[in-house]
Amino acid sequence: MAKKELTFKEGYEILKQNAALLESQDEPDIDNLMKVVEESMQAYKACKSRIDAVQTALDETFKD
Repeated sequence: MAKKELTFKEGYEILKQNAALLESQDEPDIDNLMKVVEESMQAYKACKSRIDAVQTALDETFKD
């Protein structure tokens, strides 16, 4: 079964949650770190893809 592509909002929420998790740790949870990093990279890519698509659409709309 293929993974559902994240929306911008879902990706942004994941990034916020993971940043808060990492900031709140007194000591790094090395056992969980790779999972958090991989999840964050997937969320970042989803957000970046949406931002790039919107930027392209705006450029096309407002070009002279």
